[in-house]
Amino acid sequence: MILTALNDYYQRLAAQQQVPQPGFSAENISFALVFSAAGEPLQIDDLRIQDDKGKFRPRPLYVPVDKRRTSGIHAYVGWDKTAYALGVTAGDGKRLADEHEAFKQRQRNLFADSDDPELRAFLALLEAWQPPRFHTLPGYHEELLDKNLVFRLDGQQHFVHEHPPMRTLWNETFTVQDSDSGPCLVTGEHAPLGLDHPAIRNVNGAQSSGASLISFNAGAYESYGHKGQANASISKQAIFGYSTALNHLLRRDNDNHQRLTIGDATVVFWAQAADTTQAEAAEMFFKALNEPPTDAQEAARLGSALAQVANGTALAETDLGLAGDTQFFVLGLAPNAARLSVRFWCVNTLEQLTRHFARHRQDLALDPLPWKGALPPIWRLLYAVAPSRDGRAKAEDIPSHLAGEIARAIFTGQRYPQSLLSNLVMRFRNDGDISGIRIALCKAVLTRNARLAAGQQSPIEEMPVSLDPHSTHPGYLLGRLFAELENAQARAIPNTNATIADRYYGAASATPASVFPLLLRNVKNHLAKLRKGNEKDQAIAGAISRSIREIVDGLDERLPKSLKIEDQGRFAIGYYHQTQARFNKKKPSENTETPEDQGDAQ
Repeated sequence: MILTALNDYYQRLAAQQQVPQPGFSAENISFALVFSAAGEPLQIDDLRIQDDKGKFRPRPLYVPVDKRRTSGIHAYVGWDKTAYALGVTAGDGKRLADEHEAFKQRQRNLFADSDDPELRAFLALLEAWQPPRFHTLPGYHEELLDKNLVFRLDGQQHFVHEHPPMRTLWNETFTVQDSDSGPCLVTGEHAPLGLDHPAIRNVNGAQSSGASLISFNAGAYESYGHKGQANASISKQAIFGYSTALNHLLRRDNDNHQRLTIGDATVVFWAQAADTTQAEAAEMFFKALNEPPTDAQEAARLGSALAQVANGTALAETDLGLAGDTQFFVLGLAPNAARLSVRFWCVNTLEQLTRHFARHRQDLALDPLPWKGALPPIWRLLYAVAPSRDGRAKAEDIPSHLAGEIARAIFTGQRYPQSLLSNLVMRFRNDGDISGIRIALCKAVLTRNARLAAGQQSPIEEMPVSLDPHSTHPGYLLGRLFAELENAQARAIPNTNATIADRYYGAASATPASVFPLLLRNVKNHLAKLRKGNEKDQAIAGAISRSIREIVDGLDERLPKSLKIEDQGRFAIGYYHQTQARFNKKKPSENTETPEDQGDAQ
């Protein structure tokens, strides 16, 4: 399915001339060697492009490629790195002479019988070439060593590999190469089968030279007497199609809007629509869902559209101007030594994909929102799962498996990984960072689990977005109670070095019966101290005392000995809601409550 979708995408790209034809590949080329009609080397042209940061980067050119070069010696036609093409290198050069001879022989085999003047001059250049001359040519500098180069006849605008007679000879050679024929698993057609799958490049964390999406490097992966890539019955055309399309999607160009990074996964996506404009609009919309706009007006527009979709409005009826029946593909890849692993693969209509994001947004909802804009970026959710060290998290601490599972849950509307809740609860207990983004994730897991367990298609208010004084759930009530006990301590001892949250949060959320009796005894001392203070302190003591009494009245007489992981999540949410409700109370001048009722306002 993945290869078929990529091959189909290649056909659309090829029709728009955005990707090379079979037998060619986009390679990074740094310079061109200019030669005369007599085969005399004249100068070096630097082809590199200067980026926004002032750095020079190779220029991508479509050059002839027939197979992937691994550990053996294999020369390309009309281009190569300096060791092959010119016999010069910055390394030890143990195979230098053999590599250079292989390059010359490859060109002789293809062009020896041609009477084209440009190709004859190219062969003359190679036959008379002396490697020491490279250092004497105008334009030479050491940065060119071991870089890829092409060739150009003086006075011509095109390179040798772009010369029509050369391309004709190459295409004839490429298409008549010996190969067994058979049914292609990708296209279903009977065609020449390929044995070499090109390297997939630019996947974060993978080898810089590229990694394999399909490979058979051990006998355990082979069957029915086939060896190596013969175990995958895929035609040459399909191999070229899927690999070219995937490398196109993975390119690191500034204008590539079809690539994302989610944890250690490199994510690519593309759309299939009635026309190119609709497809590009769908892709930009998906990019915005994963990397929400910072502009307030655009963020409000996106949030409004998601709210409409969540309430049942068709995507086409929003002001985004998108076609809901657009087919959408999302592929997540992660490094695995010299190979790649597929983290997730999602195929859906843009309508359904948007509904999944809208539900994800509702599942996360808190009041007030702990982020700006329509949605929190996925990367921010992932950082919330990592350990917080002095209030900061590091990318390398993000659990790799969670990145793919969270993304899959968002894209498909399935359950969030249960390990996400366990991880969050562990983080609450270990680093004490009970932040809004973590609570939103905790709430999302519990809300979605309840909705899917009930078989409902629309979100239910299983977990409130703000303080719910009517909730009778023990975990939620205990979290609220713990927040009030902490508040009493903070009011009575303003500058304490260690709060009860620092000392007892883990035990209180996991084994309430062993901790809360002690805390409830201690709070009497805190409240007594406040009642001996001024009028404001007395009002605060009264407000906290009433709040604690109301919460305790909702609990059973016997506190639970332990809370399961879901209830520990509810404990954290109750704690957060109670704390936020205290912080977000209106100022006294903005309400009609008595001073005693306002006593715990911040």
